[in-house]
Amino acid sequence: MTDIMAGMERRSGRAARGLSLAAAPAFAAMAWISAIGTPPIPLCSASAALPIDAMAWMYALMCLFHLPPWLNRTARRAHPHALDRGERQ
Repeated sequence: MTDIMAGMERRSGRAARGLSLAAAPAFAAMAWISAIGTPPIPLCSASAALPIDAMAWMYALMCLFHLPPWLNRTARRAHPHALDRGERQ
C-alpha cells in the first residue's frame, strides 16, 4: 500500500511542477492578447495614453509572480553541482 501512495505522490509532484511551469507563459500570452485588443486609456489624466488596460497589467504582474519556477530551473541547468551542495550563487 505504501508503494501505491509513493507513486501517487511522485505523480502529483510532477503535475504540480508542470503546472507551475505552465503558469508564467499562460499569463504572458493572456497579457499580450488583452494588450493588443484594447484601446489606450489615460493614466491619471496624463496627456499620453497607455497602450494596455488594467487586465493586461494584471496578467503581466501574474506572469512576473509566476517566474520563480523558470528562474530556478535555469539556475539548476547553469550550475547543477553548486545547487546540489546547498551553495547559492
